[in-house]
Amino acid sequence: MPGGDLVLRVRDVHKSYGRRSVLRGASLDLSVGRLVGIVGENGAGKSTLLRILVGDLPMDSGMVARGGKMGYCPQKTVLHEAFTVDQHLRYFQVAYGLDRLDRALELLETLNFAEYRHQRVHTLSGGTRQKLNLTLALMHNPRLLLLDEPYQGFDWETYLRFWDVARTLRESGCSVLVVSHLAYDTERLDAVYQLTGGSLHDAGQLAGTTRGGAA
Repeated sequence: MPGGDLVLRVRDVHKSYGRRSVLRGASLDLSVGRLVGIVGENGAGKSTLLRILVGDLPMDSGMVARGGKMGYCPQKTVLHEAFTVDQHLRYFQVAYGLDRLDRALELLETLNFAEYRHQRVHTLSGGTRQKLNLTLALMHNPRLLLLDEPYQGFDWETYLRFWDVARTLRESGCSVLVVSHLAYDTERLDAVYQLTGGSLHDAGQLAGTTRGGAA
């Protein structure tokens, strides 16, 4: 478990696929109530790093420590084509051990897709599927939220709503890590890191320097 106010500590993570070295000593600290981004070109290893952080992929060496409940929104939606939105909510309610669906239903309204609650996933657009994907990652009120290209397929209104949700999470003490190949969102973040050469580097675009510096 991380110490102090850290919810995520990553130290010297290495990962190779055969002879191809993808991560070569990636390290990161993420503090409570921070909104942090990792950017990098396609193929830089962003999704590999995120999968290691959530425990979905073993690392070759290094250390990852997490504190508190975690939410994870992968780039590829984890949805069953034949299930309705509501059936997904009920399934994850049991998985998370939740008594009520209040938070999930609130997110349906916030992300503006409550009208699709009884529709099957195979009838939904890519953007609506991603809304459900995000809702499933958030409905148990995690302390740490890891997002891989979370707004892919969103229209502009939903994109803005996403950042409203992210800010609200930060204000409530949740730490949010957003991974993207695009760097145009950096002004919305407290800190930005670039994944290049297999390691993380301060991108020098700390929109939150007046809020306390890097994570």
